[in-house]
Amino acid sequence: MASNRTVRVGLIQTTSEGDTARNLEKTAALARTAADRGAQVICTQELYRADYFCQVEDQKLFDLAEPIPGPSTEAFAAVAREKGVVIIASLFEKRAPGLYHNTAAVLDADGSLLGIYRKMHIPDDPAFYEKFYFTPGDTGFKCFDTRFGKIGVLICWDQWYPEGARLTALAGAEILFYPTAIGWAVGEDPHNKKCQHDAWQTIQRSHAIANGVFVASVNRVGTEGGHLQFWGQSFVCDPFGEILHLASPDQEEIILVDCNLDEVDHTRRHWPFFRDRRIDAYGGITQRHIGQP
Repeated sequence: MASNRTVRVGLIQTTSEGDTARNLEKTAALARTAADRGAQVICTQELYRADYFCQVEDQKLFDLAEPIPGPSTEAFAAVAREKGVVIIASLFEKRAPGLYHNTAAVLDADGSLLGIYRKMHIPDDPAFYEKFYFTPGDTGFKCFDTRFGKIGVLICWDQWYPEGARLTALAGAEILFYPTAIGWAVGEDPHNKKCQHDAWQTIQRSHAIANGVFVASVNRVGTEGGHLQFWGQSFVCDPFGEILHLASPDQEEIILVDCNLDEVDHTRRHWPFFRDRRIDAYGGITQRHIGQP
């Protein structure tokens, strides 16, 4: 399918160096490398600037947060402006004293801050104590009209919710990006590990299929805190859910994938899920539960 709407996506899958300044320097350098290799829309992994600190509840770790504008947006705006690329930077946002979010900043290809998305769904599980740190997002589900196409950004735990993917696609997004930090407990049963990873990949591929969009998910690698092993395997899939590239489970990588955005319209013509939606019958979706009170 010939097109001039092909966008090269770049995902940065890395380990954490355990130092915020070093992680910022390293990730910005990798973004430059991705741009030099032709990437046009580049996405970091979730909370790239530090070790995944939500494994414990510790008030001192709020000091890791940064404002917007701040170090991350300034550094990546410089890269975006220098290289003429769009960058999605996931960061721990200090919005106001006592008010913190898990946020993705979208820098357009001229270095301007196009907008932000604040993580809507906040988990609270062993070693993922995010409710201690993050206020649920209030930006809603958004589409960002960048120089290279219309994109949506959701973050990690958001990836399990079809409502978020649907609303972002309905807003016009042609590629959904999911900055992610997900892994196994060290020593996890191998069968459970396989089941968890398969479920993670399957749910995101289903968002691509149900909405006729590309999905790009970028995870970190390495063991942090001594007991949480991130499984990497960042990937990009097309609107039919076919995986176009799958990264390794344990190596740092820059993933580059060409996405022909004309495939969005082509796919939706053949699988017209948006056409056949019964919007008159979905009122119950906004209720916590239907049936027994």
